[in-house]
Amino acid sequence: MRFSTPVVITSLVMMSSLLLPTSLLAQDAHIGSVRTEFRLIGPNSTIEVERFDDPKVQGISCYLSYSQVGGISGAVGLAEEASEASVACRQTGEIVFDPDEVDEQEVVFNQRRSALFKNMRVVRMHDAETETFVYLTYSTKLVDGSPKNAISAVHYGGF
Repeated sequence: MRFSTPVVITSLVMMSSLLLPTSLLAQDAHIGSVRTEFRLIGPNSTIEVERFDDPKVQGISCYLSYSQVGGISGAVGLAEEASEASVACRQTGEIVFDPDEVDEQEVVFNQRRSALFKNMRVVRMHDAETETFVYLTYSTKLVDGSPKNAISAVHYGGF
């Protein structure tokens, strides 16, 4: 069976995208990082801080911190990343949203954390009774029978 050059190139590009470090995947902004472990070969292990803006609620930005494994396995995207992450969401402008477009609960951020089966997610929950958006971050892979998680809330109503 023969493959044309464009098919082979397209396949290689698609496969290589699976091996990219998670820090190179789509984010709104990389805020910074700190080194947590020196690696002689490959990049150092770090804690990364990223920002993303809520896609349906203008005026709310969320800041995520998570570990990034270094070394050769981390460089090629094969390292098993830790399940811990932290989220802090804040009002960064006037909060504007269409209540008909904001679901009671929806995934607003998703990032691959290992080659297979593990993602870090942020879910926005709407507590209409208290006029608050709640943001929960967790890993899709269970750790010791219970997913590690973090939570943040932003009140948008008057007092």
